[in-house]
Amino acid sequence: MPADSRPGDVGARLPLVYAVILNSNRRADTLACLSSLRSSTYGRLKVVLLDNDSTDGSVSAVHSQFPEVECLPLERNEGYAGNNNIGIQVALDRRADWVWVLNEDVVVAPDALSQLIAAADARERIGVLGPTVYHHDEPDIIQSAGGILGDGWSTSHRGQNEREAGQFSRPETVDWISGCALLARASALHEVGLLDARFFYYWEETEWCLRARDAGWAAVHVPAAKIWHKGVRREYAPAPNVTYYSTRNRLLMMAKHHAPLGVWWKAGTSLGRTLLSWSLRPTWRGKRPHRDAMWQGMWDFLRQRWGIRPD
Repeated sequence: MPADSRPGDVGARLPLVYAVILNSNRRADTLACLSSLRSSTYGRLKVVLLDNDSTDGSVSAVHSQFPEVECLPLERNEGYAGNNNIGIQVALDRRADWVWVLNEDVVVAPDALSQLIAAADARERIGVLGPTVYHHDEPDIIQSAGGILGDGWSTSHRGQNEREAGQFSRPETVDWISGCALLARASALHEVGLLDARFFYYWEETEWCLRARDAGWAAVHVPAAKIWHKGVRREYAPAPNVTYYSTRNRLLMMAKHHAPLGVWWKAGTSLGRTLLSWSLRPTWRGKRPHRDAMWQGMWDFLRQRWGIRPD
C-alpha cells in the first residue's frame, strides 16, 4: 500500500481511505488482492484485514509479505454484513474519509481508487461509488457496471456478461453497487448507519444503497475504475444457500423499506411461479434443494429469523 504522504505534501490533502477485506482460508486470493492494492497509485490508503479463524497460514503470510496491513481476528462469524461492520467501524474510529469494502478474491487496477475518488469530487451527496467489475477468468467481460432494482424489487447487474466495448463511458447514478468493491463515504455511514447485520449474506449492500438513497445520498458507477472478481463466473450456478439468503433477505429489505403493495404482489407472484416450477416440472428435479431453500427463506422471514441459515 502506498505510504501516507508527509504533512505538507500534496498527498496529505487527499481523503484518507481504509480498505476493509475479509479473509477465511483464502490465502492465495487474499495475497493477490493485497498485491494489487500495493500497486495502487492512490496516496492515502490503509488496509485492515479481518480474519475469520483461518487455518491455511493466511495471517502469517500477510504478516510476512505485507507488514503494513493490519490483521484483526474475528471472534465469531457474523457474515458478510456483520464482519465487515467491524472493519468499517475501525476505519470510522480512525477518522477515515472513505471506507473501501473489498472481497478478498478481487484484483484491483492500480488507478481504480484514484478514479473513484476523482469521481466523488464531481458532485455533492455521492455516498457510495463502485468500479466496473470484470470476470477474472475473462478479463474483458463485464460482471457488473452497477446494479438495477427492478419490478418486484428484483436485482440485476448492468452490462452483465457483455464484452467491454465502451458502452459505459461516464459515471452514472445506479440503484446499488456490488459489495465485492464498494467505496462508501464516511459522512454517509455516520448518517445512515452501517450494513444491516440481520442480512448476514446477500442483499446487504443493496439495502444499504437504498437506505442511503432515501437519505439523499447517490450511488454512482465509475467506468474508469476497474477490478476483476474471481468469485462469480459467466456460468456461475448459485448454491441452495444463495437461494435461501436471496429469498429471505429480499423480503426483509421490502419490509424494512415499506415496499408498495404492487411490489409485494410482483415479488410474491414471481416466487410462487418459481416454487411451482421447481416442485412440479420433471425437468426441474435438480432444483429441489433450491425449492426447499426458498421455502425455508420465506418461513424464516415470516418468523423473523435472521443471521446464518440454520442447519
